[in-house]
Amino acid sequence: MTETAPDDHFEALRDIEPPKEPRSQWADVWSQFKKHKGALFGGGFLVFITLFVLIGPYIWRVDPQALPKGREMLTLRDVRPIFVALWDFDAKVMWSRPLGTDNLGRDILANIIAGGRASMAVGWAAMVLSLVIGTGIGVMSGYFRKLDFWLMRFTDLVLSLPILPLLLVAVVLFRQPLRSNFGPEMGMFILIVGVIAITSWMQTARIVRGEILALKEREFILAARSIGTSNYKIITRHLLPNVISPIMVSATLGLATAIITESALSFLGFGFPSDFPTWGKLLSDAVPRMTEFPERVLFPGIAISLTVLGVNYLGDGLRDALDPRIRGR
Repeated sequence: MTETAPDDHFEALRDIEPPKEPRSQWADVWSQFKKHKGALFGGGFLVFITLFVLIGPYIWRVDPQALPKGREMLTLRDVRPIFVALWDFDAKVMWSRPLGTDNLGRDILANIIAGGRASMAVGWAAMVLSLVIGTGIGVMSGYFRKLDFWLMRFTDLVLSLPILPLLLVAVVLFRQPLRSNFGPEMGMFILIVGVIAITSWMQTARIVRGEILALKEREFILAARSIGTSNYKIITRHLLPNVISPIMVSATLGLATAIITESALSFLGFGFPSDFPTWGKLLSDAVPRMTEFPERVLFPGIAISLTVLGVNYLGDGLRDALDPRIRGR
C-alpha cells in the first residue's frame, strides 16, 4: 500500500469553492421585499404618481384654473375625453384636451396633476408630523416608567374621540384665523396637515411603545446603562435605530390615511378654497353632473384609490421584509 502524504489530507479538507461573503441585512430585506409582487407594484406606483404630480406641470403646460375667453367659451366647455369618441360620435371631443374639460372650460388633466400635487403634499407632510409625534410619545412612554401611565391614558382618550366630527370642529374653529395670517391656501394647508397629524399619531405611539418595552430589557441596553450612558444617548443610538422597521411600516399606512382624510374633508367642503384643486375637491365638483359626465368622477376616484392601494401594498411588503422572523422563512 502506498502511503498518503500528509499534504493530501489537508488538501481533502479544503473547500473547493471560496467561502461566500455574508450578506448584509439590507440585502436580505430587498430579497424578501422583491418577492412580494403587490409591494413592488405599490412602490412603483407611488414613485410614478409622485413624479407625475411633480414633473407633470412642466410637461403639460396648461393652467388648471384658466377659463376660456371669447369664442372659446362655447368650444372648450364640457369637452369629453378622447376615449369617449370610441362609442359616442356626437360627443364634443378635442385632441388638445385628452381628458376633457369641466363645465367652466378648465382642463381636467391639468387639474388632476395640480390636485395630486396638493393631496400628496398634504399626505407626506401629515405623515411625517404624525410619525414625529407618535414616535416621541411612544419612546417616552416605553422608556420612562413614570410617564407610561399618563401618556397611554392620554392616547386612549384621543383614540376614544370621534375623529371626523373632531376634524370638522377644528376646521371650523381655526380656518379663519389661519387664513388671515398665512393666506387662503397656506393657512388651510397648515390647518389640514396639523389636524390630520394630531388625530393619527396614536397607532404609531402604541407600536413604538411595545417595541421599546421589549428592547430596553435587552443585554446591550443593560450594558450601556452599566457604563454610565445617558438616557438621551441610549434612546438615540440604541433604541431608535432598532425601531425603524415598525416606524417605516406605520409611515406607509399613515400616508394612505392622510390622503383619504384630506380627500374626505375636501369632498365635504371643509378643505382648500373652491378655486384650489385637490383630488377630493375634483370629486366633489363632479358629483352633481355624475350621470352626464361619469368620467369626471372616475379620474380623481381612480387616482385616490390606486394611490392608497399602492401605499397599503407597499406597507405590507415592508412589514414582511423588515420582520426578521418572516424574512428567515
